[in-house]
Amino acid sequence: MYGPLVIKPVKSKGDKTGAWRVKLRPKFLQKNCVGCRMCMTICPEACIKGKEKNTFTCDYAYCKGCGFCALVCPKGDIIMIEEAEAEGEKK
Repeated sequence: MYGPLVIKPVKSKGDKTGAWRVKLRPKFLQKNCVGCRMCMTICPEACIKGKEKNTFTCDYAYCKGCGFCALVCPKGDIIMIEEAEAEGEKK
């Protein structure tokens, strides 16, 4: 049997690991979310926060862009987008 899959930020809490993120980052569509919290469980940096469905967000200062959250989302409610595309949405 495997141990619990709960990850807590340790070293990355002081080092903003998102600074060296790959060219992709997650986008939470918040349309089909069922609140399963799989994204929170799988995140190696524990940078996904939320309490109920459609409220999950990511602290991009710590997100590495690994895409695990998008991979495990059973509803496909998290997609990976180009960093440049994300910057265009802010403007």
